Amino acid sequence: MRRCSTLVAFVEEKKRSCAPLPRKAPLWISIGIFARNEESVIGRTLRALLNQTLFTELTSRKINCEVLLLANGCNDGTSRISEGVFASERDNHPCVLFRVVDLPVPGKFNAWNQFTHSLSSKEARFLFMMDADILIHCRETLSNMLRLLETDPEAQVAVDLPLKTVAPGQKRDLRDRLSAGAAAMTQSAPAQLCGQLYCIRAEVARNIYLPRDLSACEDGFIKALVCTDFGTRTMMPGRIRLAPRAEHTFEPYRRPAEILRNQKRQVIGQTIVHILIDQWLPELPIPDRQRLGEVVRSKDEAEPDWLRRRIDKHLARARWPWRLYPGLASIRFRRLANLEKTRRWTCLPAALIGTVTTYAASFLAWRFLRRGATHYWPQPSRTRIETLASKNAL
Repeated sequence: MRRCSTLVAFVEEKKRSCAPLPRKAPLWISIGIFARNEESVIGRTLRALLNQTLFTELTSRKINCEVLLLANGCNDGTSRISEGVFASERDNHPCVLFRVVDLPVPGKFNAWNQFTHSLSSKEARFLFMMDADILIHCRETLSNMLRLLETDPEAQVAVDLPLKTVAPGQKRDLRDRLSAGAAAMTQSAPAQLCGQLYCIRAEVARNIYLPRDLSACEDGFIKALVCTDFGTRTMMPGRIRLAPRAEHTFEPYRRPAEILRNQKRQVIGQTIVHILIDQWLPELPIPDRQRLGEVVRSKDEAEPDWLRRRIDKHLARARWPWRLYPGLASIRFRRLANLEKTRRWTCLPAALIGTVTTYAASFLAWRFLRRGATHYWPQPSRTRIETLASKNAL
C-alpha cells in the first residue's frame, strides 16, 4: 500500500512538472526564425533548435518562451513542415509557445521588422534572431548566449561562433582551406556580428528599424548602431560579446561564382551601411538618434525612396567602384595584420585572392547600384548542410 501511494505521488508530481506553464508566467525569450523556401532543411533545423538545453532551463525557472517561424514569401512546404514539427514537440516543451507566421512580402528585412516591432511578445526581454538554414550543433549554445546577457550589463548582443560545414568523410580541399583562412581573418576583427544567429536585448532591438532599401548586411548596420549607442558615443566593441561554448554550422559559399556573388552582396550592403552610419546618422540631432527606429520607420512610410536618393548622391561623388566605402581595397590586409605572425603566412593566399575578388565584386556592385537596384541576396547550395543534417539526424 505504501509503495502504491508513493507511485501515485510520483505520477502526480510528474504530471505537474510536464503541464504547460500558466500564461501569467513571465515570457522572457522570443525566438524569431527567418525562412524563405527552406523545406529541404527546416525540419532538421527546428529539431536541432528544440534540442537546446535552454528550454529545459527555462522550464525549471518557470519562464515562458515563444518560437516564431517567419515564412517570408515562401511558395514551398516550409510552413507545413514547421507546423508538423511544432505539433509533435508541444508536449515535450511545455514552456514554449509555437507559432508559424506566413508573411506574403518576401525578404528577411521585412520579416525582421515585423518580428521585432509587431509579432514578438512585448514582454520579452531578449530576442533571438536565427536564420532557417543553419544547424545549432552545440546543445548549450542558446543557454550560454542568454547567460552572457543576463550576467554582463555592458553587453547588448551575444553571438556564437559560426562554423562552416565540411562534407562528412572528406578532407578539406584548397577551397576549404582558403575559406578557413578568410574566416580566420574575419573573426580577428572585434565585435563580430553574424546575422545567422544572435541574441539581442529587446529594448535595443526595438530602437532599430531596418530601412527597406538596406538590402544586405543588416548585421553591419545593427553592429554600428549597437556599438556606438546609436551614434551617440565612440565605438565600444564590448557591446557585442562572443558567448563561450556556443557554435552553429552553416553552408558556406564554395564555388567561385558563388563567392563572387556573395562578395558583390557584401559590397552593396557595406556601401549602404556607410551611407547610413557615416553620412546620414551624424546629421540627426541626438534625440532623433535615441529614437532611431521610429525615425527610420516614419521616413520609409513618408518618403519610400529617401535612401535610394542618398545612394544616388553617394555614387555621383564616389565615381569609382573601389571608392564605394572607406577601406574597401585594404580590409583583407588590415584583418590579416590582426593575426599572429604564424597565422599570417597561412592566411596570406586567402587575403590575396580575397582582395582580387573584392575588386571584381566592387565593380559588379557599383554597376548594380547605378542601375537603381538595391536588393540582392544569392543563395548558396545546400548539399553539405543537408548531408550533415542527415548524418546527425535529431
